[in-house]
Amino acid sequence: MTARPRVLGALALTSVIALTGCARGCTSSRPPIHPNPSMDDQPKVLPQTASTFFYDGASMRQPVPGTVPIGGLKEDAAFFTGKGADGQFVATIPVTVDEAVRERGRQRYGIYCQPCHDARGDGKGILFQRGNVPTASFHQDKILKYPDGQIFDVITNGQGLMPSYRWPIPPADRWAIVTYVRELERKRLASATGVSTSAEAPASAEATAGKPAGNK
Repeated sequence: MTARPRVLGALALTSVIALTGCARGCTSSRPPIHPNPSMDDQPKVLPQTASTFFYDGASMRQPVPGTVPIGGLKEDAAFFTGKGADGQFVATIPVTVDEAVRERGRQRYGIYCQPCHDARGDGKGILFQRGNVPTASFHQDKILKYPDGQIFDVITNGQGLMPSYRWPIPPADRWAIVTYVRELERKRLASATGVSTSAEAPASAEATAGKPAGNK
C-alpha cells in the first residue's frame, strides 16, 4: 500500500517531463495558447510598412510642419555655417575666445586633427609618414589667407582627401579647433620673425568681444 503512491507519483512526474519536452520541441496544428493575446495581435505600426489607414499609404508619419527639435533652431548662421548673411565666409571666429576655448581646441585638435596634420600643423602625420599621402600644412600661404569661416567649413564638409567632421565634432568644438589652428600659425610666424606672442591678443577675441561662446 505504501509503494503504490510512490509509483503513481513517479509516473506523473515522468508524464509531466515528457509533455514538457514535447511542448518545446514538437510541432502542432493547433494555434498556440496565449494568456494575453493582445501582445501579439495588438494594432501597431512597423517601420517602413504600408498602411491602409493614412491617405498617403505610409505608416511612418512626417513631422508637423514647422517642428524644430530641441537645440535645432540654428538662427545664428555664422556660428553654425561659418558664413555671414551675405553668404561669404566670416573673417573672424564668431565666439568669445578665452583660455577655456583654447584648451578645448587643443584637446579636440589632438584627437581629430593631429593624426594627419601632426602636432605642429605641418601635415606630416601618420598618412604622410606611412603612406606618403600629402596632407595640408596650416602654415602654407593659402591656408594662412583663409578666413576663419573657411577653415570651419572645411572641418564641417571636408575637402580633398579629408572627410567631413560634421557629426563627430559639434560646431562649438569646430570653432575651438579653428582657434587652436590660428594659435599654431601665430606661433610659427612669431618664431620666424622673432616677435613674442605673449602680449599678442588674438584678433578674433578682440573682434568678437561680448558675443556668446559655445553652442546655442
